Formats: sequence, C-alpha cells, structure tokens
Amino acid sequence: MPGQGKKNIGGLAERRRRHSRTLLVIFAALAIAAVAIFAIAQQPWAGDLSKQKLTTNAAPPPILPTPSVVPVPDTAPIPTPAALAAALGPVIGNPDLGSFTGSVTDADSASVLWSAGPEKPMTPASTTKVLTTAAAMLALPLDHRVTTKVVAGQNPNELVLVGGGDPTLTAQPIGQPSMYEGSARLDDLVEQIKRSGVQADTILVDLDAYAGPPLAQGWFPADIGGGFIAPIEPVMIDGGRLKPLEDESPRTATPALDAGRLLAAELGIDTNRVRLGNAQSGAEPIASVQSAPLRDRLGQMMAHSDNVLAEAIGREIAIKEGKEASFSGAVTAVTDTLKDAGFDLAGTDLHDLSGLSVDDRIPARLLDGVMSAAAGTKHEELRPMLDYLPVAGATGTLQDRYSTGDKAGAGWIRAKTGTLSQASALVGFVLDESGRVLTFALMSGGRPPEASRPALDAIASTLRSCGCQ
Repeated sequence: MPGQGKKNIGGLAERRRRHSRTLLVIFAALAIAAVAIFAIAQQPWAGDLSKQKLTTNAAPPPILPTPSVVPVPDTAPIPTPAALAAALGPVIGNPDLGSFTGSVTDADSASVLWSAGPEKPMTPASTTKVLTTAAAMLALPLDHRVTTKVVAGQNPNELVLVGGGDPTLTAQPIGQPSMYEGSARLDDLVEQIKRSGVQADTILVDLDAYAGPPLAQGWFPADIGGGFIAPIEPVMIDGGRLKPLEDESPRTATPALDAGRLLAAELGIDTNRVRLGNAQSGAEPIASVQSAPLRDRLGQMMAHSDNVLAEAIGREIAIKEGKEASFSGAVTAVTDTLKDAGFDLAGTDLHDLSGLSVDDRIPARLLDGVMSAAAGTKHEELRPMLDYLPVAGATGTLQDRYSTGDKAGAGWIRAKTGTLSQASALVGFVLDESGRVLTFALMSGGRPPEASRPALDAIASTLRSCGCQ
C-alpha cells in the first residue's frame, strides 16, 4: 500500500506520487527457503560395467515455505514517555513539519505515551478514511454488498438502470482485470437482459438512491479531470474513470449517464436514447448484479486512497442508519456511529468522507484513538482495519515511501496517508524494536508535501527504532 493520499495545489488537482495478539495485534512472519532437489547419481561401476546397474538415491523431501503467525510478546516493555519524548525531540523539531500535531499510544494498555497539540483540529486529507472505515465496520456487516439493477420502464421498450451506490461496476469484459477486484460486471447485466427477451430502444438512468449535490464543499471541479474524484452518483463504471485500469485516470463529469450509455451500446441501443428518469414502484425486475463484499471494498479504498469509493461507502452507512444518502447525511451517519461507539468527536468538522475537502478538520487525538481501539482491546471488531493499511515501502500509497533514504520503518509501519497541497498526515501503527505495538497520528500543515512527508516518515521510523526504555 503505497505512499500518499490525494492532493490539490492552488485549488487544482496535483499528481499523487505512486509511491498483528498480545491482547491485540498479530504480525505475520514468513520464512522462505529455496531448495534445489537433486537425484544423486551413484557410481557403482568397478570393473565389468556389464554386471553393474546404474542406481540413484531417493530424492530428499522438499523444504517448503512455512508461514508462521506469532503474537507479539506479552513481556515486551512499554516505552517510557520521557525516553520517547527524548527520542522524538530531534525529528519533531524539523521545520519541514510546519504546524505539527500528533499522538502516540501504547495499543495494549491504551496509554497515550506522547502527544503534541492532540486536540487541535487539523486538515486530515485522506486520513479521514480511517473514520469512514471504522464507522462502516461498526455499522455494516463485512459481507454487505450493493446491488445495481435493471427494471422494466413505464413505457414499452423502455429499461431503467437503477443505481444502488456501487461505483465499482466495471465495463471490462468478463475474464479481464478491472480496477476493483471482484467487482460486478456490466456484461452480466447485458447477458441477463438478453436472456429475458425484453426488446428495448430506450434506457433511463435512475439516480434516486442519492440526494444532494454531487460535489462536496471544499472540492474543486478541476479534480475531476485530475483523476481524484467524480461527481458522486449512485451508478458509475470503474469509479468514473475514462481509462478504466489507471488509478488516477481523468474522470467523467457525467458518470451515471455514461453508465447508461455503455449499457445501451452493449445492447445495440442508440446511446442518444439514454436519459435520466425514474423507476416506477414495483417495476418488473429484469437484471441485477452485486458489488464485492464490504471487506474487499474497504481494503481497496484504504490501499489506494480511493475517494469515490469512500464517498459511496459513506452513503451505504447513511442508508443503513436511516439518514439521507448525501454528503451531509453520510457525515452525520459516520459521526453518530463513532460517537455511539464511545469516540470523542470534539473538534471534528467534516464535509466529506474521503478527506478531499480542504475544509475538513480532525484532531490527532481522534485518529490515534480509533487506531488504538482497532489495535487494542477496546473495539476488536475494528481489528481487520489493520490489514487494510498500506505497508511502508511495499504496498498501496506507502509503496514508494521508506524504500529509499530512511528505511528503518520499511515493512514495520502500516499507515493511512493523507496529502493535500499544504497538509500531510500519517495515521497507523508500528511494532517497535522491543516488540511493542504503538499507534500514532501525525499531522502537518502549512508545508508542501514534498517537504512534510519525509519529515512525518522520520517520526514514524523513530517509533520503530528507538526502544525508548
């Protein structure tokens, strides 16, 4: 899970570089041995070769990779606050951090070991997705799926494409990869429609599942062409990407209508006969497909910091909680869910659930608190979140960080990144050298990401290497 979030520069989209239980977290250690298996030829011949037979020894048993999942040690010492503060002193003094806040917690004991301005609301960027993920796991079953369907229209020869809130539906042919592994296929809808025998010449696209504006406060329209967002509508193909296999492909400004047009084209219907409309109550079902389960979509959203997917999942929560499926309704559903679970949301002000809004504010205390609850014993139902986080120097938005220069945290740090033009954040956990699991939320403001990101990485690396006893 590679290294950044999504960012804007001067209101314009900027390219993102593609860069665990004691009581709690399980880490997996994989030892791999490569062995060549030989048939050892003997040389029994002596004298008359005609009386000798060539023999071979039996092949030795193969040595296979043996994954070993082990708990972190119960006896691992907790870092002392004083020693941790001393170790962090040089790195938190880096001016490249700009306006900096942070919090570090021992996950087992839930003790805050170090903090700096943890109550100060900061721009979270994509670390907002930590809250979205936590709320989704608290409110919805991990096997929850979203349905996209086609029903008969009110008029003869009319079909209605009804969006249920799945932006991962793909137009990639069956058997071909898509941006979202396990996603529903447009081809499946087409096949079901053809099998039904319905002859249609018009397609309506029903957007009633969602309400409110398609763009959030604090978003910039240029981010659509920049590849970071699409208007949030309840049906779209490949997250609205114009190039379906490119993460940061430019997006369409009309994702729902485009989905209808693609369906029409596959059915041999004139794409000019696609328009917005409404399905009638009790309309005859013709075809339907379902998204991958929530657990998979959360992993995809966190690994690649997918803004469209985050907003769609937020609306899933809103619908489950009886709220309006809009930006404001989804934010209310997420924050209410977290409050009901005992989290203190003082200082939190959200306008979306992806973190793309430059007007979002979250204190480091809350982000670290959610991560500590997942890694500790307070909310074990959140534990799977830890596996969704990018791995330093290896995967997702951390793939290209910790791979050069400071490599101390590579493979040991797992964290959600967040990046806007003047804000960077890193929220996750690390196993320190003593075997203690530490969670952290590190937030920087007022500096460009090319300066602040390495400074944040150095802090997390220090948590890994200091020992601090």
